[in-house]
Amino acid sequence: MQKHSLAAGIFLIVSLISPAQVIAESSVDQMEEDIFRDMNLDGITVFWEKIIADYGNFMPDLQKVSIFEGLNNVDKNMFTQFFLNILQFFFHELIVNGKLLGIIIVLAIFSSILETMHSAFEQSSIQRISFFIVYLVLIFISLNSFYTVFDYINGAISTMSSFMIALIPLILGLMATFGNLISVAFFHPIIIILIELSSLLISKFILPVLLVSALFMLVSNLNPNYSVTHFAKLLRTIALASLGIFFTIFISIISVQGAANAIQDGVALKTAKFVTANFVPVIGRTFIDATDTVLSATLILKNTVGIAGVIITLLIVLFPALKVLSITLLFKFSAAIIQPIASEQIVTCLQVIGNYMSYMLACLLGLSFMFFLGIVIIIAASNITLLLQ
Repeated sequence: MQKHSLAAGIFLIVSLISPAQVIAESSVDQMEEDIFRDMNLDGITVFWEKIIADYGNFMPDLQKVSIFEGLNNVDKNMFTQFFLNILQFFFHELIVNGKLLGIIIVLAIFSSILETMHSAFEQSSIQRISFFIVYLVLIFISLNSFYTVFDYINGAISTMSSFMIALIPLILGLMATFGNLISVAFFHPIIIILIELSSLLISKFILPVLLVSALFMLVSNLNPNYSVTHFAKLLRTIALASLGIFFTIFISIISVQGAANAIQDGVALKTAKFVTANFVPVIGRTFIDATDTVLSATLILKNTVGIAGVIITLLIVLFPALKVLSITLLFKFSAAIIQPIASEQIVTCLQVIGNYMSYMLACLLGLSFMFFLGIVIIIAASNITLLLQ
């Protein structure tokens, strides 16, 4: 009788454990879907919809899917097609801004003809006045393009900052389910402050300083007797050095302190799980198993949201950056091809505008790189906590 009771007991235990393992494995996907369905993702999907609305003609494959549907159906052809679409957009911008190149070449030829005619008649005063008029027209066209680039970059910075403000609380909320309370308490105020400071620093200080520096360079080029090129270079150095210093501070704070907090969270959570499993009778181990299931589902979802955030951030900055790059290349190309026929001052003017557009583009790319690393470091910090468990 005892043997039969023992066999029945073993059979009952095995029959209870095996289905539980199957259910635990299958419940991760279901739980992930439930959590995903209950989450409010409107704060970040609205930015994806705006990108599709503005540039959907160059991404036809992505017009009919959401960012998360696209991540679940990634294939090699999608990457190839996306790269071709980006090239198409870039050449489209070159063609759209091609009339700028034509105007600059016409002005250079006109200036060369005037210089030749006035040299033949030896009328230096008229020659100087005509050159001054042509140069002013060129400066007007150049500054108009410069302000266009300024608006592109400011718009991208504003959109990128708003997206980060919407994304970070969502990721931190998912991190809180891991027990990353110390990390969440650190990242929530710090990352928001750094995002706001970085956008304000670039849009309200660095870009205006670069604009003033470019104006000083153009004025000095017009009249060498009243040159302020050294002051213009000083302003440029201050602007670019400010960006580099802030970039170093941003990465140092997030990476070093974020890793330290993640380790503390991991140790604390591991201790709590050990105490619960060994000192809470009957339900302690069951509770830990259920917690692991929730953590596994949340980990997958958090990484998915993080990857979606990285992709949207890159797309927000990609298209304005390509617009700025196309205009910058046109100015540099114009300076190269008109050098044999145009005066040195006109060529220098185009070079200055092209160089300062490059500096502004570097500011935009630097900020996007900071935000990209910020997202990656936050995700990695929560993964460190899970590894320590």
